[in-house]
Amino acid sequence: MLDDLLACVAAFARSLDGAFDPHRFLDEFSARAQPLVPHEGMLIACVEDAGTFSIFARHVEGAGVPLDYGNYTIAFEPAGRLPRVTAGIGPVLDGDEQLIHDVRSYSHRVDPAVLQAWGEATGFGSRVGVPLYTGGRVVGAFFAASVAPGRFTDAHVSVCRQIADLIGPFVENVVLLQRERRRRERLAAVANLTSILSESLRLGDVITRLGDAVRPILDFDGLGVSVLGATGRELERIGFLGQPSNAMKIPIDDSSILPRLREGTVVLVRDAERELDRQLTVDRQVIEGGIRSALMAPLVLGEQMVGGLYFGKKRPHWYDESDVEIVKAIAGSLVLAVQHQRLAEEQQRLAVSQATAQQLEQRVQSLRGALEERFGFDTIMGRAPAFLTAVGQAKKVAPTDTTVLLTGASGTGKEVLARAIHQASPRGEGPFVAINCAALPETLIESELFGHERGAFTGADKLKRGRFELAGGGTLFLDEVGELAPAVQAKLLRVLQDRRYERVGGTSTLTADVRLIAATNRNLEDAVADHRFREDLFYRLAVFRVHLPALRERAGDVLLLADRFVREFGERMGKADVGLSREARDLLLAYAWPGNIRELQNAIERAVILSDGGLISAAHLGVTPSASAATTSRGAEAPPRVATAEAPPEREGLPEMEKRAVMEALRRSNGNRSKAAAALGLSRTRFYTLLRRFGLD
Repeated sequence: MLDDLLACVAAFARSLDGAFDPHRFLDEFSARAQPLVPHEGMLIACVEDAGTFSIFARHVEGAGVPLDYGNYTIAFEPAGRLPRVTAGIGPVLDGDEQLIHDVRSYSHRVDPAVLQAWGEATGFGSRVGVPLYTGGRVVGAFFAASVAPGRFTDAHVSVCRQIADLIGPFVENVVLLQRERRRRERLAAVANLTSILSESLRLGDVITRLGDAVRPILDFDGLGVSVLGATGRELERIGFLGQPSNAMKIPIDDSSILPRLREGTVVLVRDAERELDRQLTVDRQVIEGGIRSALMAPLVLGEQMVGGLYFGKKRPHWYDESDVEIVKAIAGSLVLAVQHQRLAEEQQRLAVSQATAQQLEQRVQSLRGALEERFGFDTIMGRAPAFLTAVGQAKKVAPTDTTVLLTGASGTGKEVLARAIHQASPRGEGPFVAINCAALPETLIESELFGHERGAFTGADKLKRGRFELAGGGTLFLDEVGELAPAVQAKLLRVLQDRRYERVGGTSTLTADVRLIAATNRNLEDAVADHRFREDLFYRLAVFRVHLPALRERAGDVLLLADRFVREFGERMGKADVGLSREARDLLLAYAWPGNIRELQNAIERAVILSDGGLISAAHLGVTPSASAATTSRGAEAPPRVATAEAPPEREGLPEMEKRAVMEALRRSNGNRSKAAAALGLSRTRFYTLLRRFGLD
């Protein structure tokens, strides 16, 4: 019968070049061993270390007879390691033979309670076990079990001894072969980590992906990467998966294991409860964190330890000597990434210094610009109650970081009010970046807002920083936000929710450190109802709404604004004595101003250009009151438009009036373009642009 068993072993030995199933082997082996050792259960265990074993294979006859040794897989896998006290098989692994007639009363070198619990869990009443020897040392154990007490005799022990001698070398060779295959697979997987580590110069940015790639190679409940601090007496954590302590700096000397790591030694902790010292801070944190086994490798660059790699598991005896080689290989891949990060941080420090200098320069320029352009609430003119209410609301929200939505018709001064809010906010010294969402096509707006990486799309030949990035530390003004495409609306919503975004074609996450002010001349509630604008984005934008009234609703402010524009354009064009005539004032009051303040400003600029100084006539303004506004505030009819040499009877468009003004200036200066430009208050560049536009060059 032993020959039959030998044939079974030989057949399976020939199959080792392919996939080997230990349990299928034991199923067949058990069937052939039945005549020699009657049994309902059979088990082969392998020695792992002084305190643990693993199950090579098991077999149970029939259904309804469980064989529960706990959570395990086959041998040479860490999840299969069990304490030797399990099921009372420790003495056999130490070299003793075991004959248990009745598991309820056996107590030789085992805990009776443990053995009885095993019997109750499995249904077995008796057992025989012998050690497996190879080269004079115990490599495992062979067991046969029966549901009936008293089933086995000394003769069965003798037969089991012969069986053990037969299968011992075979079992060891299978385990060694599988462990070597597993070793090669793990080392090959380590080589693939380079692609992950090259994705970012900051190791902390890829720690999650690194953990996903490492887990099949070396499982863990906690994974940490640290670098050696400047003092050399502490490790600074740069990435962690799991539940670390709150401390980001780890004192080396307040630990029983880290000093060995600093010396360049791989540290293996099989049972933290037994091996670590609770009196030391780092050891105590490891134990209190639930870690029972740990593996640490130094990150060595040249001959210097520059950091450490840590793996922790909540089960004892999870890691062993076979894992030491793997963790060394992983550490070898990480050390270059850590060095790249240190170089990148040094460059970043230099960049921060340069950026600080640039920010100071920008601050000076910003302050100078604020003084020159005089952005602020004090420069906003108006007396109409509705307008004063809007300005008052803007003043209240300005000191906060709240998102503001400005509504009102085009030309009512929404950008002017946005700049005033920015100047009065804590971000006033930062940049004010404006973008008109309606002025760019859908294909470009996303790149303009968020930027793009080089090669993100055709024509992206270099990195472009988006408006969110350029406005960092300041305010971003989104004019005509109601014109955004649905896809861009979704990305804008994410930025408002998470304050994070990526450039087009990029993977790095950037922080949106901006205060957002949006403006629209559309009714966004109607756009939401028509599903042309996202409802959730609308509520994110409309945290604080300010509505600017149209100029026709500010009748008392028309002349106030007109006088201001006359002074500004008169000083700019060298016509300080220019003013508004009675007829011009009446016309300003009679006109409905559909273009609001922007139209009024353009009309005054045009009138100042056409005038020779002195009073501006109604004809210079180039506007005609509507029939509904044909009477003035005094009840009298607006004066009819008078034809003059400078203004033809028919209403003249702005381009024609500008062309005529340029031609008149050239005539008066006898063709001297510099004098003509000076007379119009224009720069030479602007004047030559007009010449080309009107075909006068």
